[in-house]
Formats: sequence, structure tokens, C-alpha cells
Amino acid sequence: MSLWSQRPARPAESKARLSTGRRALPFAALGLVILLASCAKDAPQDTWQPEGDNAQKIHNLQWPVFAIAGLVLVIVALAVMWCVFRYRDRGQAIPEQTHGKPALEIGLTILPALILIGVAVPTVGTLMALNKTDDTACVVNVTGQQWWWEIDYPAGDCGGVAIDQAIVTSGQLVIPEDTNVLLRGTSRDVIHSFWVPKINGKRDMVPGRIHTLRLHADHPGIYAGQCAEFCGLSHANMRMEIVSLSQADFATWVANQLEPVGEIEGGELAEEGEALFISNCSRCHQVNGQVGADGQPVIAAPEDNVYSGAAPNLTHLMSRNTFAGATWDLLTPECREAVWEAEPEDFGAAYLEGVTAECLNEVDLREWLRNAPEKKPMFTEQDELAETNGLPRGMPNLNLSEEQIDALIAYLLELN
Repeated sequence: MSLWSQRPARPAESKARLSTGRRALPFAALGLVILLASCAKDAPQDTWQPEGDNAQKIHNLQWPVFAIAGLVLVIVALAVMWCVFRYRDRGQAIPEQTHGKPALEIGLTILPALILIGVAVPTVGTLMALNKTDDTACVVNVTGQQWWWEIDYPAGDCGGVAIDQAIVTSGQLVIPEDTNVLLRGTSRDVIHSFWVPKINGKRDMVPGRIHTLRLHADHPGIYAGQCAEFCGLSHANMRMEIVSLSQADFATWVANQLEPVGEIEGGELAEEGEALFISNCSRCHQVNGQVGADGQPVIAAPEDNVYSGAAPNLTHLMSRNTFAGATWDLLTPECREAVWEAEPEDFGAAYLEGVTAECLNEVDLREWLRNAPEKKPMFTEQDELAETNGLPRGMPNLNLSEEQIDALIAYLLELN
């Protein structure tokens, strides 16, 4: 008897196989549901809904590649299924072997090579187009660190808008619409990856190196993104947003960002909050134009107080609608929806209004001020301080009372 032949399956074995197949059906159905859920319409980070020139180039490439890969998958799956059912073991003799047929083997080698060449040529062309940066009209520097993005606009021209002096912000990168923007990215600690799917693909930000990425948004709006390279404990809490404004609205935003903090208008509670901010927060967070009780400018020194050596500039905190690495909204859900869902022609006015007292998301902001490391994990054990020269990796727990939090929130609302 041939070593390849086997006895026919017994009825009991056939029933067992059938039962196993039935048990697998729920898992197959779950997989299908997950697949369909990934195709949800209007997903904020959907790679299939490009909103800019660079993202459109990627979209134009991925559709034919996806179609080719899908066709290959269908052909291979059908071939496997046909072989499984046509040649399943019934106790018959071994089928005719195809080994040693040069024409078939050469054909099955050339066909995949041609498919790969057909995919490689447009892929290389798209990559070269995406790496083009000589057509940009604005430069923005972005620095990743655990776990937020610092955004720095150097003095110069940005899409026709003059920036007289450097602007430093975080979380939300604001650009003029229909303008090619050159993003120059690096990192202060580990490798991060800047990814806003509707605007462009991923670009790693590596310590000691500067990587470039061209950004372009077709129309005003907010485009969500996140760090796409595992970078430590709060990697999932490291997000970012690109905000596109019309030329006029972008000029208004720039003018506002260049203004130092003004006089306190929130009354005695806000003044108390400013004193608390200077004594507790100004060691790390800069507020341009802030003056201490001695009449001298208050200058932050994060390099002496946090391990990363940097902390978000809060001069115009309430002009952006996220905080803590763009992980939480400063706006309530209702006000956030009004901004995100605004029509392009109305978006600029909605965004530039900033965060008002009526729209402030006090719940998350209070939790952050109450105990930041609990809300956003930044170190695993207190013993880790020995590895960071005694400096916290992120914002520490300031042990504020509820009354102090009330005062700080009143002051933070002044930073618009």
C-alpha cells in the first residue's frame, strides 16, 4: 500500500469536523464585523478619505494596489478551496504530481514578478512625489517627545502671511488651506511617528535627525492624527491635530498667537489663579508676557524641572481646543461637534472663537489638574526617578486642593 494513501474518514470523525466548523463560524462572523467596522463612513483617521494633495497621491496608489492584492487573494483562495474539496482524501490514489514541469514552474515565477514590478513602479513614483519639498510655501518645526508634540513656527513668510517672531504651541498644527507646508520633524527622546492620515502618510521623528514631510489641506477643517510608533507608556495618549484655516483666518490666528498675555479680566479668583500658576506651573510652562509680583518677566525653566527638558507653551492655551498631548478636548462634546462639523466657510470663525467658559470641558481639565499622572500614565514606579536624575518624566501630581483648581481654571480661561 502507498505511504500516501489513508483510510477514509469515519462518520464520527466527519461529525467532529463538522462541529469544529460550526464552532468557527462565530469567529468568522466577528472577523467580518470588524472588517466592516473599519470601513465606517466619516472616521476621523480614515486613509480612504483624503483631504489633501499628498493624501490623494497615496489614495490613487493604494486603490489599484488593493485591487491587485484582492484579485490575487481571490484567485489563491479559490485555488486552495478547489484543491481542498477536489482532492480531499477519500482513500484514492495520490494525484498526479506537477513537480518537474519547467513551463509551469517558470510561468508561476514570472507572473508574480510581473505583478510586483507593476506595483513597484507606481509606488516608487508616488514616494518620489511625496518627498518633493521645493514647492512648499511655509516651514513648521515639529518635535516629538513623551508624550506630546511641540510645534514651532519660525519667523518668516507662511503662505503669504508674515510671522514676525517665532510662535511656539503644541497639540494642534495650524496651516493655511490649499498651501504646501514643509514640516521639519525630530524627537527629544525616542522614535515617534507623525501621522495624520487624511493629510499625508507616516513620517518617523528620530532623535538627532530632521525628517521632512509635506502637508497640504484642500479646505478648512480639523484633521485628526496620532503617534504611529510605540514610544513608551502613554503612546496611545500621544495624538495631534492639523487645523486648516483660510488665508484671512490664518492671518488672524497668527496675529493672536503673537500677542502676549493681557490683563486679568476674570476678577479676584483669576488673579489668585495666576499667583498659583506662577508658584506651581511656571517652572515648566511658559506664558509669554507674564509678570511676577516683583514686576519681572516670568521665564519657565523646564530643562531644570522635567526630564524631557521641555513643556507645552500655554500662552494661548484656550485658542486651541485640546490639551495633554491632544488627548482630551478642552471643549464640551456639544461645542466640539459645532467646531468639527462646521462647514468649511464657517469653520474659521468657529475655531477662532476659542474655548469660552460656557464651552469649557471642566471635567477632564479638573481631573488633569487634580492628578495628571493618574489620568495620563507617565512613569511606572516612583523608583524610576532614580533613572531620570530625580526629574519627573511628565507633569507631576501637584496635590492641589479643589479651591486651588477653581482658581487655576479661572486663570487658564484668560489664556485665549
